[in-house]
Amino acid sequence: FCRVYTPDHSYVTIRSRLSCRVGEILALVREKLQYSEDQPVLPGNLILVAVTSAGEKAVFRPSDEAVFTTLGVNTHLFTCEPSELESLLPLPEEIHWTPGDSKLHDMSAEEVSNQLVVFDWELFSCVHEVEFVCYVFHGEQSRWRPLNLELVLQRCSEVQHWVATEILQCQSLPKRVQLLRKFIKIAALCKQQQDLLSFLAVVLGLDNPAVSRLRLTWEGLPGKFRKQFQQFESIADPSRNHKSYRDLITSLRPPLIPFTPLLLKDLTFLHESCKSFHGELVNFEKMHKVAEMVRIIRRYRSSQLAMDTETSPSHLQTKAYVRQLQVIDNQNLLFDMSCKLEAKDT
Repeated sequence: FCRVYTPDHSYVTIRSRLSCRVGEILALVREKLQYSEDQPVLPGNLILVAVTSAGEKAVFRPSDEAVFTTLGVNTHLFTCEPSELESLLPLPEEIHWTPGDSKLHDMSAEEVSNQLVVFDWELFSCVHEVEFVCYVFHGEQSRWRPLNLELVLQRCSEVQHWVATEILQCQSLPKRVQLLRKFIKIAALCKQQQDLLSFLAVVLGLDNPAVSRLRLTWEGLPGKFRKQFQQFESIADPSRNHKSYRDLITSLRPPLIPFTPLLLKDLTFLHESCKSFHGELVNFEKMHKVAEMVRIIRRYRSSQLAMDTETSPSHLQTKAYVRQLQVIDNQNLLFDMSCKLEAKDT
């Protein structure tokens, strides 16, 4: 399901395949607009446009495919006539932020971490091992795009921005300290459940410069939590080729969710440091190494993760919240918010 906005920021919701062509998306939008009371006159020649939170626009061709996976964290699809292209603006909530209490205050860290793990597992389970190879070896030239893998990478970025957004929107110092504690606890629970994707995404979100500079907030954190976060930072430390992370993941047994960007980094290094062919001869040593990495990915999913099936109202509310995170991805705006909370040292 996806929202497609019009120039006045009203929208229609369509259901579509990830691989759908732009022409098919526009046909679905046109059909929805026919029955919309807000749109008494059906537009003529529609185009599909991606608009970022910074106001940048990209117009898609009718033959383009899989546009959903090309969107950034806060990039939305708009449809309009060509003459209306210049008038398209980002959604108001992406330009102006509203301070206030987070829904997260009313949710338990256990519930949120469980929902993060379940959703990450759903996304990771849909990624075919060949998608990793195609992503690195062929990129945009491949016959088919690694759509499910791109969704996992989007999710990783989204969780990082979510952590920063929630903390920086909180105006009360005591509540901000509570949120900091809760995020560290969420990271610990994700690590305990072997979801290293959300674990490291939360840690990297807390390491965002706009969050890490909040001296008063971090000083309010109990020593036990500060020490725990330092341990988490050491796992995220990229020195010695991510040794701490590699030691951790080697010690775990499946099922587990790896930090996907590092898998792609390893595959990219292997691909770019070794030629696939020597003259007309295939470099089988390289192919064996690639195959071993594919087997490792397969091994991560060799056991099934136990999925949570609870249906209480609070559970469903948390599930909806985790799957539709509202985030700010503009780093300049995040830094401005940070400085309003705690002014720069003079």
